[in-house]
Amino acid sequence: MGKNRAVAETALDKRTDGIAGPRAVWRIVRRRDFGPYFLGNALSASGTWFQNLAAALLIYRLTHSALLLGVLNFSQFIPILVLTPWAGSLADRLDRRKLLFVFQGLAAVLAAGLAALAWGGLAGTWVVIGDTLCLGVVSAFSAPAQQALIVSLVRRDEVPTAVALNSMTFNLARALGPAGAALSVHYLGIPASFAVNAASYGIFIAALVVVRPRRQEKASREESRVRDSFRLLREKPELAVFLLIVAIVAFGSDPVNTLSPAFAHAYGRPDTWAGFIVGAFGAGAVSAALVVAGRVAGSRWRMAATLFLLGAGVAAFSVCPWLPLGFALLFVGGFGYLASNTAATTRLQLGVAEQQRGRIMALWSLAFLGLRPFASLLDGAIARTWSVRAAGVVLATPALVAALGVTASALRRRRDPLGPAAANAASASSPGSLRSPEGR
Repeated sequence: MGKNRAVAETALDKRTDGIAGPRAVWRIVRRRDFGPYFLGNALSASGTWFQNLAAALLIYRLTHSALLLGVLNFSQFIPILVLTPWAGSLADRLDRRKLLFVFQGLAAVLAAGLAALAWGGLAGTWVVIGDTLCLGVVSAFSAPAQQALIVSLVRRDEVPTAVALNSMTFNLARALGPAGAALSVHYLGIPASFAVNAASYGIFIAALVVVRPRRQEKASREESRVRDSFRLLREKPELAVFLLIVAIVAFGSDPVNTLSPAFAHAYGRPDTWAGFIVGAFGAGAVSAALVVAGRVAGSRWRMAATLFLLGAGVAAFSVCPWLPLGFALLFVGGFGYLASNTAATTRLQLGVAEQQRGRIMALWSLAFLGLRPFASLLDGAIARTWSVRAAGVVLATPALVAALGVTASALRRRRDPLGPAAANAASASSPGSLRSPEGR
């Protein structure tokens, strides 16, 4: 029976080869080992936005300080910068699903504890920042295992779609979570919003119980040393380019995440409109996930275009005087954000061996999340010194510069695929998976 089932699944996979867009999304979400993970991860990420927005609003209401909003984000992401290389080594040596069980459980306890303190009126500014710092430590050890686990839940030729959907979970959460969080804070209060986040971690833990990842090829202690993570970049310089793009994308999107209450105030709206500002950006990202699903990372021209959409969208929103138009510009920026990040992340996932994936995704976490403390502090400092609108323009500029750089490279090489080494390696291991019609 097991053999017949495998034959049937192989036949189904052959019939569905070549599809892209929403149909590719539906195909992979129906899989028993990816669907529950996708749903649990999406709900957990939405809960995180409840926490993030509630914490930002609480800090802003207590202090009215854009600088302390930057400090709050700094405390969330600085552990990733410091601890992620060691977390990546753990993710290659130990069972990734078991690691997630442990750290997601700790996160649930921290979120529930902050909710209890807030209900008791004990959640002051530094209590909130301290709890956020602890959640950042948990995130530092969770992120590499969580990113690397995705590949073991799908076929190799489905990795681009899985990466897009994984990004989509965070951006679906970005679209729905902040708006839901704004309503939750307004009608239920800040403590209840912290409690929602605690419950969302429980849902993700339940999803981990259900899924059955492929057997993991673990690295030895000698093979998984932290310095070997950086040796990968020396051996494959194209990986460093993709990591740089990931970092630029993170910087470009940071003003929307960090300064959304201040942007709402700049537009003459209540601070709870911060959720709708972040949600508009997330809606663009979700739309991009549906477009890129089933397709590979694409050409240098496509990368240049998506980086330009990110930079131009965020910069134009920052100077736009009319909020309805600002929402449309945020949608454009979110589209460019997701498409650029998915392209670079897919190449990173496919450019290394299974037993190296935890460490390369640790470097991804370092680039995407670990550098954000500095972006957050820069956001807050510029907003305090000049204005929140100036901060948005400054942080969006690297994406525009990168778009020009990639365009110049494309003009030199005339539609040469971005990252040919990674693409060739993937094609060699899985014939037709990245060069077939679905890789449009």
